[in-house]
Amino acid sequence: MAKTLAGLDVGETARVKAVSLDGAKRVRLQELGFLPGARVAALHVSPFGDPVAYAVLDTVIALRRSDAACIEIE
Repeated sequence: MAKTLAGLDVGETARVKAVSLDGAKRVRLQELGFLPGARVAALHVSPFGDPVAYAVLDTVIALRRSDAACIEIE
């Protein structure tokens, strides 16, 4: 089973391996910097556990766990 961004704990970093979405969501995530080889760090979890703030390309982006689960990491 592939490891995804949703499984990353706060303080951990990883590299994006692939984005397993199609269409506009995939394009939008790639525009935000979620490209293969990009380094991503989990920064904060909201009080209710969703969304999670990630640092990518010197930017902080909040993603729902359902979207983060579509981003494979290594």
